[in-house]
Amino acid sequence: MPEAEKIRVDLTGAPQTMLATLYAKALDADAEKPLLGDTWAKDAVRRIDYDWRSTSITPRNQVGVTVRTVHFDNWAREFLAQHDRAVVLHLGCGLDSRAFRLDPGPEIEWYDVDYPEVITLHEQLYPSREHHHRVAASVTDPAWLQEIPADRPVLMIAEGLTMYLTEDAGVALLRAVVEHFPSGELHFDAFNALGIKTQKINTVVRRSGSTLHWAINGPDDILSAVPGVQPLAAISVFDSESFKQGVSGGYQVMGKVMSLVPALRMIAQYHRYAF
Repeated sequence: MPEAEKIRVDLTGAPQTMLATLYAKALDADAEKPLLGDTWAKDAVRRIDYDWRSTSITPRNQVGVTVRTVHFDNWAREFLAQHDRAVVLHLGCGLDSRAFRLDPGPEIEWYDVDYPEVITLHEQLYPSREHHHRVAASVTDPAWLQEIPADRPVLMIAEGLTMYLTEDAGVALLRAVVEHFPSGELHFDAFNALGIKTQKINTVVRRSGSTLHWAINGPDDILSAVPGVQPLAAISVFDSESFKQGVSGGYQVMGKVMSLVPALRMIAQYHRYAF
């Protein structure tokens, strides 16, 4: 594609971090043995005019992003296999192609929710599809949720989102979803207090000018704050099957060493709740 036809991107703060995530998936798609194989991401990167080196993502470290996405794709597939008429809320969707990767059934209503400037980019990079809706709003604005039909089970996916929210805003969001729908599941990742404190050494966060806020140290933090939810899983990233099967060499060693210290073992977690 000629340079003049590429889409220029100028983002700061939390929305900018989605570019690093997108680039990691594109690099994985080019790997000899891809974990995710997201060709949608590869095509999106090709169409965007951006200095991808500034993301700090390389073919070597992209696995840290892609194993997380593989994990949440797998959890989503499990839910959708049991609920063929559900609503999916993909919160803070960024430039993720999950609605296309998972190709949900014809009676799934899928909502990608993010800031207006992000949704505009999403519309430019990905096609329209039936039962796929884009919502241009802050996920913490209560108004958009009231427009979503509330007569079906819901799957809420919030990958790479909670840590950018304040605790009050994050808890209010989870409560609002639980109160709006009759039943469903909440899937999200989180950092513990140590993960929040060490954000200055997180290159992607630092370069974007973002700030991390909400520390979740375990399921008790959610159970005490969000009435009606039941824990299905709250695991360390290092205990996930996607990590165990998807990484090798130094990353495997790192995971084993960090798992010996409780605070490091749970520095990044995957949470799943039913209600």
